[in-house]
Amino acid sequence: MSTERTNETSDVAEKVIRIAGSITVDELAQALGLSVTTLIGELFKNGIVATINQRLDFETAEIMIQELGLKGVRLERKNTAAKLSEEGRRELSKDAVPRPPVVAVMGHVDHGKTTLLDNLLKKKTVETEAGGITQHISAYQLEHEGRKITFLDTPGHEAFAAIRQHGAMLTDIVVIVVAADDGVKPQTIEAIKFAQGANAKIIVAINKIDREGADVERTKAGLAEHGLMPEEWGGEIMMIPVSAKTGEGVEKLVEAILLIADVEELKADVEVPAEGLVIESHMETGKGSVVNLLVTGGELKVGEFVAAGGVYGKIRTMTDFRGKPKGKAGPSTPVTVTGFKELPNFGDRFLEYPDEKSARRAAVLAAQAQANEAASANVTSTDLLRMMNVEDNSKVFNVIIKGDVLGSVTSVVDSLKLIDTKGEVTLNVVATGVGDVTENDIYMAAGENTVVYGFNVNVPTNIAKLAARDGVEVRNFRVIYELLDDAKASMEKLLGEEVVETVVGEMKVMGVFRVTKTELIAGGEMTSGKLVPGVNVRVLRKKEILGEAVVESVQKERIEAKELIEKEIGGLAMKTEKKIQLEVGDKLEFFTREMRQRKLGE
Repeated sequence: MSTERTNETSDVAEKVIRIAGSITVDELAQALGLSVTTLIGELFKNGIVATINQRLDFETAEIMIQELGLKGVRLERKNTAAKLSEEGRRELSKDAVPRPPVVAVMGHVDHGKTTLLDNLLKKKTVETEAGGITQHISAYQLEHEGRKITFLDTPGHEAFAAIRQHGAMLTDIVVIVVAADDGVKPQTIEAIKFAQGANAKIIVAINKIDREGADVERTKAGLAEHGLMPEEWGGEIMMIPVSAKTGEGVEKLVEAILLIADVEELKADVEVPAEGLVIESHMETGKGSVVNLLVTGGELKVGEFVAAGGVYGKIRTMTDFRGKPKGKAGPSTPVTVTGFKELPNFGDRFLEYPDEKSARRAAVLAAQAQANEAASANVTSTDLLRMMNVEDNSKVFNVIIKGDVLGSVTSVVDSLKLIDTKGEVTLNVVATGVGDVTENDIYMAAGENTVVYGFNVNVPTNIAKLAARDGVEVRNFRVIYELLDDAKASMEKLLGEEVVETVVGEMKVMGVFRVTKTELIAGGEMTSGKLVPGVNVRVLRKKEILGEAVVESVQKERIEAKELIEKEIGGLAMKTEKKIQLEVGDKLEFFTREMRQRKLGE
């Protein structure tokens, strides 16, 4: 954080405060020349209970300056791109050796990503996924003519955006699968953005060319509209027509991947401590923590000590993606290991250490850093604006999330937080965890009106009975979007009902036949819509509302009728609660009025 003064053309000094990412309450107060208590008090007025070391993001700091009414103060972002681009990257040595490419397979749901991998690997996996949708990142390795390719099968449903983005960040090449009979869809566009953001090379597999209605050229045109120009059209993107079902074009796709790998000259050091990323983790009875890793450098061996985030352990067993034992794994290799003391977090970077003491120390330091970060968690501008705009009648929806693996838990929580409630309902995640629903989950939920959501987990019979006894709702799902739909419906129930009025027709009054304290009889021409007995009517003179009534009966050609429609002339009798001085030329607006469950985002 730095400050400086500059002279504007008006000779008024302007104070410029430069911050990188975020700034503490103390630092902002000093930069503004205010006491910390004054700034904390202003934050409190806006719904934020802050400490002196609380961090505020750039947008929140801007909002607070506006709230304080400070003139001549301007915030600027301090450029930290250079620093961030270098962070966490190890420079390759002259001894670096070629490594297999890491390929993420992405695309819209049901466009055939997993089926394509099944064809490549001759491994049937799609039936094991709930609803035929990939639920986790799965890592596989293919060998083609003596060369290996590592594949990451990333979830296709929009709810797994967080996981899919991690998948792109792990990747050298992204294969975007697009169905030739369906074309570019929202998740196709999302995958393109992720791949471009990760600076990965892109290949498009135009799938389902065997289907009726498949149109490869139309699909290419759709992709070109989103910045992916095919090679044959003068662009740089290789687009390979394939059929995951018949295998047509799959060989060409593999060759395209290896061609890009050759051009990119992908390399990694082997004679260095092993490192990589956690791509999944869960608990298994008899095995303890089971963790899927992707080695990115060095060689990971059984018996070595590693630390990932605030967790450490000794590699006890190691298997490849088929479950076959491995003694060591080099760069770009996915493995499943046991031996971590606890579950590391999805996306954590792991490092090898020479002994248990070093690994434990690294984990302790990382855990302390995480705790400090949580203690001084950033208050974002979104949080601030939500707190400032939230009404007194705001509702809270409490949930506990249990998932089969950490990646699922992360994605469910992130997806729930994306549900737009306009600040009217607050989602409160009471707790999360990996594994089956437990007695502790029920006790935590009891008495707090908390719903326990299970995703791909079991609810033992004794736990279900305990939940029923304590009045705790346990809702278990196998498909993510069904869970999200249920949560959204539950939050909408908290909004309650609302009165909805729907205009069904209008009439221009051409004659007034009777006006009493409780009754009106008139005639006119329907200018729009339809009139039926029983609807409400609003009497309008120009823009002024004279009163309301209820239509008791309708006549057409002096005979009682069921309805009048547009351009028809007829009469009607109306019941009123107070006298309305109806005149020729007034407008009658017919409408229905009903109670309806409110919807989120409305």
